[in-house]
Amino acid sequence: MSDSAETTDRSSAWPELTLHEWQPTYATLHMWTQVVGKIKLVQSPHVNHWWQVVLYVTSRGMTTSPIPYGMRTCEIDFDFIDHQLIVRTNDGAIRSFDLAGLSVAEFYRKLMGALSDLGIAVEIWTTPVEVEERIPFEEDDRHASYDAEYAQRCWRIMVQTDRVLKQFRSRFIGKCSPVHMFWGAFDMAVTRFSGRRAPEHPGGVPALADFVVREAYSHEVSSCGFWPGGGPVQEPAFYAYAYPEPVGFNQARVDPDQAFYSSELHEFILPYQVVRTSERPDVILLRFLQSTYEAAANLGDWDRSALERHEGVITGSSL
Repeated sequence: MSDSAETTDRSSAWPELTLHEWQPTYATLHMWTQVVGKIKLVQSPHVNHWWQVVLYVTSRGMTTSPIPYGMRTCEIDFDFIDHQLIVRTNDGAIRSFDLAGLSVAEFYRKLMGALSDLGIAVEIWTTPVEVEERIPFEEDDRHASYDAEYAQRCWRIMVQTDRVLKQFRSRFIGKCSPVHMFWGAFDMAVTRFSGRRAPEHPGGVPALADFVVREAYSHEVSSCGFWPGGGPVQEPAFYAYAYPEPVGFNQARVDPDQAFYSSELHEFILPYQVVRTSERPDVILLRFLQSTYEAAANLGDWDRSALERHEGVITGSSL
């Protein structure tokens, strides 16, 4: 492959995503994922750390994965190639509608109508979480933007992030979350656990019940992921944090040099632009993930010899 072709492929895989250029679409898409996520929440058995509510990246968008409904299942997918919302059931039925031109209220009505057509009756709490503007879904005609190009760009970044986070996850043999997307804050994450319980979280997270936070952080973690930005970080970024945060974590030396500790977020931040413009994005991102984990694990006195893979990563070609 020529250098120019490799550069083109890299820029396509890791596209530009400037927050202010797609903020209206981002806000609308965020609320759509909360509608879908809350449907999964009310129908799914509880799993530790709320892992039952998450969405997953697919080769076309995002999915709930199968949601139980009695002896049936349904799956709700965002398709960011054809720009549709698709509902499938295990008996072969399908309903879909286009995403363009919908407000949050219209999206909510269309999705609930599609479920009803499929014989699925679901009631959710329609107030958004983890956002300042908490307009009930059925009343939200304010958020009604969908720029297909930018929605697809965000998804393409998530595809690459999902791939690299899974590579990073493979190095750890202790308890670890799947790579998943939390619709509350609209962030992708993978979380490693030391195996020890954590001090009770003080709560106080805006627009999120304390019992939710305390369940999420019931055990010691080192967590990392991707976030499209907002608040104190006004551009897309990769992040990493530890709970409880060990003494000295905020002063740890991490890679690459462009990474920094945010005292407001209590997280290390690596601007997405640094990864996107790198000659070797995977390498830069993995250095960030590994160095921030090592800072958390070493300063937190984790039993790394028992938690990490030392014999090398097993691959399909070796089986």
